Amino acid sequence: MRVVIVGAGEVGTAVAENLAPDHHVVIVEQDPDRVDDLTYSLDVLAIQGDGTDIATLREAGIDDADLVIAATDADEVNIVVCGTARTATDAFTVARVKRPSLLYTWQESEAAYGVDFMVSTDLLTAEAIFRISGLPGAVDVDTFASGLIRMAEFEIPADSPLVGCSVEEADQYDSMTVGAIFRGDDFVIVTGTDRFQADDRVVVIGSPDSIRAFAADVTTGGDEPATDIVILGGSSVGVQTARLIEQEGYRPRLVESDPGRARELAEALSKTVVVEGDGTDRTFLDNEHVGDADLVVTCLGSDEKNLLVSLLAETVGVERTVAIVETPAYADLFETVGVDVAIDPREEAAEEIVRFTREGRPDNVAMIENDRGEVLERTLQADSPLVGETVQAAVDGFPEAVVIGAIARAGELVTPRGETVFRAGDHVVFFVATDAVDAIADRI
Repeated sequence: MRVVIVGAGEVGTAVAENLAPDHHVVIVEQDPDRVDDLTYSLDVLAIQGDGTDIATLREAGIDDADLVIAATDADEVNIVVCGTARTATDAFTVARVKRPSLLYTWQESEAAYGVDFMVSTDLLTAEAIFRISGLPGAVDVDTFASGLIRMAEFEIPADSPLVGCSVEEADQYDSMTVGAIFRGDDFVIVTGTDRFQADDRVVVIGSPDSIRAFAADVTTGGDEPATDIVILGGSSVGVQTARLIEQEGYRPRLVESDPGRARELAEALSKTVVVEGDGTDRTFLDNEHVGDADLVVTCLGSDEKNLLVSLLAETVGVERTVAIVETPAYADLFETVGVDVAIDPREEAAEEIVRFTREGRPDNVAMIENDRGEVLERTLQADSPLVGETVQAAVDGFPEAVVIGAIARAGELVTPRGETVFRAGDHVVFFVATDAVDAIADRI
């Protein structure tokens, strides 16, 4: 597959890294230093130029492209790139935008702007925050098969009752599979005899009820979702998060320092309590009883402020903190110093785009631990090699770094056992080490 990516920021680079080993990737980037870096760091052709210029796109081989991805930091530029590409090619076009309003316009008018698929960074980030808020202790959550199957990642604290238990001993859940354990730099595809250790990051796949029960056992804090949620910062991400929480019948609190913006948000968010104030002020946090919140989300527009306020929130008693991090290299730092979950909007966008680059286009993709692993959903067609096979036979034919996590069949969840037989139409969710993804493509 020939792919042209316009924009070599975090999103464009992440997608290019996924594709470069097996596809012909061309990146168009205006920054000459960035072009030089890519030439030496990735197996791609990097071209300096303006991606809205048809001559530059033709130099990149747009006429023969299968996929065009516009991933610059400017919404309008990305839309223009897709529209320009449409004049020269029948390639599938993907535009990354920040503003959800552009996404809504595109959804209401089929293929508007010459864009075949649009990804809103802010909305995807808000959805990630919302999913995490509904599952105590989770650091990552995604849904598959229209919500019938859930994937979640948990960090096992030192005081968790699971520490020291084997996977087999902890397997008290009717419809859940432990997919993998990330232990420091090691990646473990688990067996029943593997034992959980403190600080393990565990990926589980199964029914929402079983995942919630596992969450309660991991944290010993019960299985109730966060209901008292404070959002610090009235950015687009903060607003979208508030709207999603409102739709569940809750009344989040949103703190915004700008008086005009606070009034605007108070009118736009009918079920959100909007408070004008400075989230970096410890006294303000105390006066507003922010310490009583189940969850605080920081969306203040800079990594420094988000980190500071997250740590302040913990000092006043907040149970969990989620911070937006705009610099990917800071994500691990945030969690190391005490932030419970750091979410990178660009990573969310890259994850959504990646599924269009997978052979056969899986129904859904979730990237785990900085793309060390992936959870893939695939609907089995009648000609799939898996149809008619048992789960055990499929596992025997896969690389070791593959786990069959769950099966959705005719609206029902089927927990995969060795004797389970795959059928056409099954929605199968796999956990796969990233370097094994291409190896299983022909098998499913």
